[in-house]
Amino acid sequence: MTTKPIHVVGGGLAGSEAAWQIAQAGVPVVLHEMRGALRSSSEAVAEKITTDAHQTDGLAELVCSNSFRSDDWEFNAVGLLHAEMRRCDSIIMGCGDAHQVPAGGALAVDRDGFSDAVTKRLTDHPLVSIVREEIAGLPPEEWESVVVATGPLTSPALAQAILDATGEGQLSFFDAIAPIVHLESVDMSKAWRQSRYDKEGPGGDAAAYINCPMDKDQYEAFIDALLAGPKAEFKDWENVPYFDGCLPIEVMAERGRETLRHGPMKPVGLTNAHNPTVKAYAIVQLRQDNALGTLWNMVGFQTKLRHGVQADVFRMIPGLENAQFARLGGLHRNTFINSPRLLDDQLRLKVRPNLRFAGQVTGVEGYVESAAVGLLAGRFAAAEALGKPLTPPPPTTALGALIAHITGGHLEGGSGSFQPMNINYGLLPPMEAPKVDGDGRKVPVKERGRAKKRLMSVRALADLEGWLG
Repeated sequence: MTTKPIHVVGGGLAGSEAAWQIAQAGVPVVLHEMRGALRSSSEAVAEKITTDAHQTDGLAELVCSNSFRSDDWEFNAVGLLHAEMRRCDSIIMGCGDAHQVPAGGALAVDRDGFSDAVTKRLTDHPLVSIVREEIAGLPPEEWESVVVATGPLTSPALAQAILDATGEGQLSFFDAIAPIVHLESVDMSKAWRQSRYDKEGPGGDAAAYINCPMDKDQYEAFIDALLAGPKAEFKDWENVPYFDGCLPIEVMAERGRETLRHGPMKPVGLTNAHNPTVKAYAIVQLRQDNALGTLWNMVGFQTKLRHGVQADVFRMIPGLENAQFARLGGLHRNTFINSPRLLDDQLRLKVRPNLRFAGQVTGVEGYVESAAVGLLAGRFAAAEALGKPLTPPPPTTALGALIAHITGGHLEGGSGSFQPMNINYGLLPPMEAPKVDGDGRKVPVKERGRAKKRLMSVRALADLEGWLG
């Protein structure tokens, strides 16, 4: 092998995926991860580098939810992205599938088993070298090809170096973490197992969630406690917005007392197994968090409540009166660059083309989206190293739509501030669903909407096959 190695900075979801794609293309790769590296403290005692959100030094550690969201490729854009990534030999999807836990129609994973599997596959790959070190500042000039996938918790030194090189101001937003509960502490005489609408997930389980019901008085008291509870304040971050896809639960409550009943606490599609004739006013759901089924996370319950009051407030929920928490919720800062202005369609930094960016730092939101951009950055870098330039996937695919968004597609028809985005059908060119069926009968509007999504998904997978071919 005479090809010079490609360097990937960051061992999260995007960096791990990028390294895997590069190595699978036959190009050597050096993966740099600062977690687990040693540094000397002011007392001259060696300690491991970590971050405010990570718990381990494993690759592809999931710091928030353990869910990759919907796995329905026909009618959900996230599920479509799953399908596209599987067809691209994604290590993240492969290890996710191997370590899935029940989650209704979603793909959720045992976070420890998943991270261990990604770490092992990359460690065992003959073309991957893993170096535990912090890259303080821009990578050395002699590194001919670099993928920067440092994520929302990019080290301050590297973040400042990127800003100095680009002349851009820093763009950031808050992200929050939900609490995790020990199963044995949940009162199943009040809670019950059921997925919404009894929908089966990838593992075939139609009872993948634990449901805790509330009547109106309980709900109102809970909202009062959420609003009154002391919150973590970060004065240095005062003007940083929240990402709407991951709002703290108390922030949602501040937007209206009924907001949670139409969001993470909506009671639809569920029947109380202990009292089937009485409809709950609101329902809190827990989703399995590990393969053993001993840990469950509170769905949609990201929070910035101070740790001292979180347990008291959440134990107001029926079934969780004696809940024991393996982890309480928290808040951390996400950072992303102004990708439409700074990156080309190969994810290269325009002012320094040997640097590519991948993952959440590019302005995508979500585990799968971050890994998807890592997948593309890895493929682009490997193709360039092999002298086989690769065009971006067609914009009719979920992968192509993400690239189009973060490299400028969102500006078509006008200008505006660049904000993080989950994959959604609105990023793909639209298609018209038939208004009448084969028998000439009018198709209801709701059914046309579903048919339209399926047509777009089928087109996406067909166009992806052409791109891969």
